[in-house]
Amino acid sequence: MPPPTRHPVAELRDRFLQRLRESSTSREPRGLYEPISYIMGIGGKRVRPLLALIAARMFGDDEELTAGMPVALAVETFHNFTLLHDDIMDASPLRRGNPTVHEKWDVNTAILSGDLMLIQAYAHLCGAPDKRRTHDLLCTFNRIATGVCEGQQFDVDFELRSHVTIEEYLDMIELKTAVLLGGALEMGALSAGAGREDADHLYAFGRLTGLAFQLHDDLLDTFGDGKQTGKLTGNDIIRNKKTFLYIKTLESLDETQRGELVEWFSHSPEDPAPKVARVTELMRLRDIPRLVAELRDQFQKEAYAHLAAVNGDAAWKDALRQLTEELLSRDN
Repeated sequence: MPPPTRHPVAELRDRFLQRLRESSTSREPRGLYEPISYIMGIGGKRVRPLLALIAARMFGDDEELTAGMPVALAVETFHNFTLLHDDIMDASPLRRGNPTVHEKWDVNTAILSGDLMLIQAYAHLCGAPDKRRTHDLLCTFNRIATGVCEGQQFDVDFELRSHVTIEEYLDMIELKTAVLLGGALEMGALSAGAGREDADHLYAFGRLTGLAFQLHDDLLDTFGDGKQTGKLTGNDIIRNKKTFLYIKTLESLDETQRGELVEWFSHSPEDPAPKVARVTELMRLRDIPRLVAELRDQFQKEAYAHLAAVNGDAAWKDALRQLTEELLSRDN
């Protein structure tokens, strides 16, 4: 079925947000449910539910999104659950420009409300209309959720290590970020009756696209315009994060400059401006922004090869490609 006259992704986003508002609850105890409504309602790009809905439409889901909506709600609930707990682990005061749940309420509330969000994600999947697909959806979700948790632990471990390889970093961001994008597409397709081969191609497309997204985010964090990104430029450098940019720079410098970079990343000066300026200078010296952009583009080229192999509706495949291009060309 062809997309509606209106921009198809905008239509899906509006329908999802409407359903999200309808699913919001003010049940008792309020101290458990209000934090969930809060974190789910403070924005975000809603990329993961959109991917699930596009994949479902690609394989014949109706205009009411009967098959894909439970998956979309599940992946968005799970994603926000991980953010809620990540904010506790990182002691982050803000999320999307608003106080984090553990700051607005307290840590115990954030832990318990997050636990319930994980349960709600499973409940959404169990609400998928085609019960023949429930087993596949739950098994896929378990695989994806396990990967996300593994990726988070690798990220934590890397903070304590003096050396991280490029391969280890790519494995980490694949688990922490990319597998959920792939899983949203895979589950969306399965919910609408897609075969395993097509679902696998969509998963691969999402996984590779997720790697490209993360590399683009790394570039924006270090070299983006803070007025455009809404974030502090160089925040990864200030926090001594071992991103792809740092690892690639470290392996390309001579011994003296390598020692200087390691020294910069061994402490957090009260005024971070000289640190950010010098580290970015070292990165530019070794042409790191170009190298990262080339790898990003290579991942996306491989992703599009998988999308081309999918036997789904061509119009919705085009919509997915257009959404991807918009996200990869963003400056915030």
